[in-house]
Amino acid sequence: MTEMMTTDVRAIMDRTPFDVSAVADLREVLNRDPSRYRTLRDAVATIRDREQKDKDVPPEAHLRLGVGEVLLGRYGVGLNNLKRAGDGGMANYFQGLALENLQRYAEAAESFARSAQAGYDPKNSELHRAGALRRIGRVDEARTILQGLEKHSGSSAEYHFQQGAVLAADGELELASAELEKALSLDKDHNGALFELAYINDLFGNDDAAVDFYKRCTERPPVPLAAWINLGVLYEDEMRFREAEQCYRQVLNHEPNHPRARLFVKDCQASKGMYYDEEAEKGYTVLKQLLEIPVTDFELSVRSRNCLRKMNIRTLGDLTRTTEIALLASKNFGETSLAEIKEMMQSKGVRLGMALEGSERGPTTHDHRAEPPQEIPPEVQALLSKPISELSLSVRARKCMSKLNLQSVGDLTRRSGDELLECKNFGVTSLNEVRDKLSTLGLKLKND
Repeated sequence: MTEMMTTDVRAIMDRTPFDVSAVADLREVLNRDPSRYRTLRDAVATIRDREQKDKDVPPEAHLRLGVGEVLLGRYGVGLNNLKRAGDGGMANYFQGLALENLQRYAEAAESFARSAQAGYDPKNSELHRAGALRRIGRVDEARTILQGLEKHSGSSAEYHFQQGAVLAADGELELASAELEKALSLDKDHNGALFELAYINDLFGNDDAAVDFYKRCTERPPVPLAAWINLGVLYEDEMRFREAEQCYRQVLNHEPNHPRARLFVKDCQASKGMYYDEEAEKGYTVLKQLLEIPVTDFELSVRSRNCLRKMNIRTLGDLTRTTEIALLASKNFGETSLAEIKEMMQSKGVRLGMALEGSERGPTTHDHRAEPPQEIPPEVQALLSKPISELSLSVRARKCMSKLNLQSVGDLTRRSGDELLECKNFGVTSLNEVRDKLSTLGLKLKND
């Protein structure tokens, strides 16, 4: 039986012509039994060794190698081969997949457009083009493409994934989750849907669910490199540094010069080598468990519960990262609710704002020279009102923003670099990223 499986994959990779039906058969074989990816690796290596002996490698050989490498998740190598495979529809389609996973979305959109024009799986090519356009901020164009394909692709897992991703980009996370679940009901191994659901759960602080979805996303090639990165970040948050390092090394196996993976590996190695204080670790564990208690577990008034829900404050830890001023600024939240929450927190040995290390303090009592508030121009106010999600920050930076309960660009500019660096797992790389994003808007962090 094993021999038959091996022969199938090798025979398909050597089929002439290597066309749409050959690739369809190959993907079906791999989906039916993921263990055959080992045979695919051997088949690709055999073709590579065979062609290296020839000075003039024909385009079709580059096509076979490129498709094989992309299916194995080796996107950089696959892309190099596909660029030498001619300008056919299949070559452009798999170039698009490689570029998409390398996060070169503008180039990916162009490749998928050429693939559709050449008639290679035009519906799927257009769906992937919609995804690439969404990634570069052209959400309206992506939405238009999906509307045009609704009648023809409504039962396609890729269609529901792209529809869910557009809804997520619009902030409609519940509707997005429903569409993504539809995608998984049609294809339980759809990596895009698994990744997007993992990301949504990550945003909401559902770390266990996010880890589960990311792990499922990494079980079957081709794996989005971002899935390994995000899974590693979650493992780091749980102090599972060895597992986090393994995730980053998976990225480096495919892209040895991946800058974030290289940096994160060093962070993990440094964390593993830190002095271990058993008593301090026990204290940290107890505090961590306390701060993870949902606010719904406490006997609060309906008004207080509703206000906390609207402010996306879900745990006791969220409250320690929130100030009295921020709570009182919420509609319908008054002194009575504030006193109720402060009393509840005092009974647990914590207080509002304690996680911010005094970062929200106003002028000290002896400072009589505090500057009066200045009128902000409307165009600047519009920038400050933008949600932080529009900055397109990395996962690590976004998690810091969430932990500090920073919702808008204005909230971010009221923090200094030192305050952000106090947030767990937020380092100099993430700080430079935030500064770069703000500088494109003509803004800076506090004290910069």
